[in-house]
Amino acid sequence: MFMQIYFYEAFEEEANQLHWHLGKDLLYGLTPKTIQETDHEEPPARLISIRTQSRVPARWAGKLDGILSRSTGFDHLLALKPQLSQPVALGYLEEYSTRAVAEHAILLTHSLLRKLPHQLRQFGEFKRDGLTGTECAGKKMLVVGVGRIGSEIVTIAKAMGFVVKGVDLVRDKPDVEYTTREEGIRWADVIVCAMNLTEENKGYFSYDLLFNASKGSIFVNIARGELSPLMDLEMLLEEGILGGVGLDVFEHESALAVELRLHEHPHSDLMLRVQRMLKHPNVLFTPHNAFNTLEAVERKTAMTVQQIRHFLKHNEFLWKV
Repeated sequence: MFMQIYFYEAFEEEANQLHWHLGKDLLYGLTPKTIQETDHEEPPARLISIRTQSRVPARWAGKLDGILSRSTGFDHLLALKPQLSQPVALGYLEEYSTRAVAEHAILLTHSLLRKLPHQLRQFGEFKRDGLTGTECAGKKMLVVGVGRIGSEIVTIAKAMGFVVKGVDLVRDKPDVEYTTREEGIRWADVIVCAMNLTEENKGYFSYDLLFNASKGSIFVNIARGELSPLMDLEMLLEEGILGGVGLDVFEHESALAVELRLHEHPHSDLMLRVQRMLKHPNVLFTPHNAFNTLEAVERKTAMTVQQIRHFLKHNEFLWKV
C-alpha cells in the first residue's frame, strides 16, 4: 500500500494535530526526524512535506511530484530548486505565526534586558549580585525588516513603552518611524532582526556593522540565522559591544540541529562556538521555536492539510514557489 504523503520534522504536538486533521481517508506517514537523520534512500511517497532543516537529496527529483514546506519562509526551497534535475512542484504556507513569532522576539528582548539567563544560573545560591536589569519603558528598539512580523513587533514593543524605529527598503507603514540602518544601529538599545533572507543580504548583521552599536546593546534574531554570523556575534560579546544576544535561528541550522540531537561530543566549529556563547551570562538560544504556540500550530496544520488536498486533486499547490 503506497503512501500519498510523508511528513518529516513533525514534532509531537504537530503530529497530533496532523492525525486529527488528516482523518482516515489519506494514506500518510510521519517522523520527527529530518530527511538526513532517517535511513531513507528513496522518498517514501511522491509528495513529501518538510520544515526548514531537511535536506532533500537532488537524486530524489525524478521520484517526487511535490515538496511542501510547512513554513511561511521558503528561502530553503529557492536554494533547492536549481539543484533538482527535474521539475518538482514546491509549496509553502501562508501566514500562520506572525503574532507568535513577534511575541517570541519580545520574550527574548525582555529576558535579556532583565538578565534572565544569569538569574537562572544564580538561583542555586540565591544571589542577586550582577542581576540588576532594565525596564522596557523608554528603551530604544530598532526593528530591521518591517514586514508582517516586524510590524507586529513594533506594535507590541510600543505598547510596552519602547521607543521604536524601523529599517526597511519599503517604507509603507504609517505608524512606523523609519531610519537608516547605520543611524538606527548607533541609536538603539535593542536591535531586532525580522528580515527576509535573500542571497544579497546574507551576513547582513556583520561585525563591522554592529561594531557601531551602542555599548551593551541587545541583539535579537527571529528571522534567519544566515543574517547574523555567529562568529561575529561572539566577538561582539567578548568585546562588550553587545550586552546580550537572543537567537531563535542559526546559520547552518540543519547541521547544528542534527548534531545537538545526537548528543555526541561536540566536534564542529559551529557547535563549539554555540557552547562557548551559551556560557556567556546574557545569551539566550531557543530551538527555532518562535512559531510554536497552540494557536499557530492549529492554523499551520489546517493550512497544511488544505495544501495537501488541493495538490492531490489539482496536481499543484495553492501557495506555490
